[in-house]
Amino acid sequence: MIKHIILWKLKDEYTQQEKETIKMGMKEGLEGLAGKIPGLLEIHVHIDFLESSTADAMLESYFSDRAALQAYAKNPVHNAVADSRIRPYVQTRLSADFCD
Repeated sequence: MIKHIILWKLKDEYTQQEKETIKMGMKEGLEGLAGKIPGLLEIHVHIDFLESSTADAMLESYFSDRAALQAYAKNPVHNAVADSRIRPYVQTRLSADFCD
């Protein structure tokens, strides 16, 4: 099993209220992919962080294997969510993939 983690920092130009709306859209869009992408076993988006956090949102997802993760990255359903609800708003993106 492969664990795929992403941390996002939203652009500074957004107000806190705008960031909350953006984060909810990220969560709804990505978690809505559950059951729609082969090999995607679980997907969770965390948006309620403690004040000590330096990221705004985190994706935690599990894939059956590396091939499933690679297919997810190219999947048009995933990319539609990323293009509409994530990429336009993000300043910084960090990722980590590892065997769990």
